[in-house]
Amino acid sequence: MTVDAPSRPALAERQARVAVAVLFFTNGALFANLLPRYPQIKADLDMSNAFYGLAVAAFPAGAVAAGLAAGVAIRRLGSARTAVLGTLLTGAGILAAGVSGSVALFAGALFVAGAMDAVTDVAQNAHGLRVQRHYGRSIINSFHAIWSIGAVAGGSMAAAAIALGLSRGQHLTISAGVFAIAACVALRYCLSGPENEPAAVPAAGGREGAAGHGVTARRTVYVLAALVLIATAGTLVEDAGSSWATLYLSGSLHAPVTLAAFGYIALVGAQFIGRVIGDRLVDRFGQRAVARAGGLITAAGMGLALAVPSVPGTILGFAAAGFGVATLVPAAMHEADELPGLKPGSGLAIVSWLMRLGFLASPPVVGLVTDATSLRVGLLVVPLAGLLALLLAGVLQNGRRDRRSGT
Repeated sequence: MTVDAPSRPALAERQARVAVAVLFFTNGALFANLLPRYPQIKADLDMSNAFYGLAVAAFPAGAVAAGLAAGVAIRRLGSARTAVLGTLLTGAGILAAGVSGSVALFAGALFVAGAMDAVTDVAQNAHGLRVQRHYGRSIINSFHAIWSIGAVAGGSMAAAAIALGLSRGQHLTISAGVFAIAACVALRYCLSGPENEPAAVPAAGGREGAAGHGVTARRTVYVLAALVLIATAGTLVEDAGSSWATLYLSGSLHAPVTLAAFGYIALVGAQFIGRVIGDRLVDRFGQRAVARAGGLITAAGMGLALAVPSVPGTILGFAAAGFGVATLVPAAMHEADELPGLKPGSGLAIVSWLMRLGFLASPPVVGLVTDATSLRVGLLVVPLAGLLALLLAGVLQNGRRDRRSGT
């Protein structure tokens, strides 16, 4: 069946795309405003390294605890309202963490902020995928690229606030207020109406209908499990860059500290580029082909860097890994949002929740492997993640299709 090329999006759809981009930007910027304040908070609260590590782990712990609540919130409030409410509460939690006078309050505020951040993440992706269906082409990767821009902007805001001598309370109040206003304005331009198109009415009962339903249910469970692993592969590579790249380059390869920082910078920079061009690649070649190519680039690039270790080669290896996994998480979320037999937001919430579990478990697992062998062996998680994506990419869409008609 031939499909007509999608028409130019209406004004309301273009406005909704900008609104979702604003939500992604604010989500990236809010937490990034707090991160540069961590050393000062640690010193003011007189935390040991162990207590500090436990306290900051409250943020991902909150995300894991609340992740599945996102689907319920989306069904009751709608994805746009849920994303905006989550943004407001995330900002409040980050502000509370910044001005906390005790370790317990600091960890508790981070737990709340992490929980609300997880809800916001699922909701903004759900709404972004709604807008994508109206566009009839891939745009979800551009939203994730804008999140990265927001993170850089948030970190820069924090650096400027510190340079100006603003207190944490003043700085984070301004940050929470600015992004709360931005999110509320964006809400006005988000899409209205139901989250999903009405589901098709199944064929009349009988054994064939029941058998078909059973096959569909089993297929949904299999695909959902594969999507969780694909998304987790992407987050494993991200965590390897943020947690271990600098340490590996400076410790194992004896790179100067300033040069060692470029391992992570190369990864996130290449990932940003991959997301900027990812939508065009997906529209031309399909999610499946892009994910397979990305998995191969990740496995080959980082595998070669670990096999023949050098500082330039390792930096290029991390760049290849970042570029290779750029579209994995958006692709898994997109596919999960369209799985049959699930309530609106459920597939997206499950993938996001279990992906965060993998993100939480990754650092200690790599650490244990490193203690038993070496960090070079521990970083094999990166090429293995690429191979995992390569093997499981078959569950993703093969080629472009019209997202409005589903053909």
